[in-house]
Amino acid sequence: MTEEASTNQATLDQRNAAFWDELCGSALAGQVGIEDASADSLARFDAAYMEKYPYLEGYLPASFDGAEVLEIGLGYGTLSAAIIARGASYHGLDIAEGPVEMVRHRLELAGQTDGRERVVRGSALDIPFPGERFDYVYTIGCLHHTGDIPRAVSEVHRVLKPGGTAVVMLYHSNSLRQLLKVKLPALLKRRRTDEQVAGMYDSNAVGDAAPHVECVSRGDVRRMFGRFASVRIDVRNFDSTRFVPRERLLGNIDRILGLDLYINARR
Repeated sequence: MTEEASTNQATLDQRNAAFWDELCGSALAGQVGIEDASADSLARFDAAYMEKYPYLEGYLPASFDGAEVLEIGLGYGTLSAAIIARGASYHGLDIAEGPVEMVRHRLELAGQTDGRERVVRGSALDIPFPGERFDYVYTIGCLHHTGDIPRAVSEVHRVLKPGGTAVVMLYHSNSLRQLLKVKLPALLKRRRTDEQVAGMYDSNAVGDAAPHVECVSRGDVRRMFGRFASVRIDVRNFDSTRFVPRERLLGNIDRILGLDLYINARR
């Protein structure tokens, strides 16, 4: 990496750390009236989150049976809690302090007092754990914000044990949202700025767009995950529009034009 690229990456890391200190999921928390981090409030948040993304359960085994699991990109910790509840030896990583503290709190609620050692701040581009450490790595909606998805995927591969599984969600470049709101306007000479596109996916409470958002195709995924022994790609999370109502087409067009690519990759 050149000195200029290194400086640019460091700047993006700092911006991401500041932006994501506001927990991903805060808008949903406001919608369901969550005002604290009590066990009851978090349970209500988790129920609302899983209702919004019901397919997430399908990417979790019934039991981890003590398997070593790393989650990267923690947000409000709903997936973290589900992994912990299924008996994993859980570790977490996030670039921002807010999500780290939330998941440490989740571990305390589960009766585990060593969260400060197992949930840490750091970058997905330089995962602070040794190679071949984990049986599973989960990273949902994180790596496309890093500025270097291939490097992040390489790090995920490095920390997985041989035969281990990574479950990764990345934004889909051929989603209905991209086609209608990015690619069609570009054809009509109404190209959106990077900030405008980022704001279509992630923004904070005051409306600022995420510092960086990147979308990928299935072909991009195949190339980036080329070192893995097997790769399965699912398309999920369909946008509602006034022309194509979500409730009428789930399980059909969403599996082609959904917002998200869910990648199940075995090392």
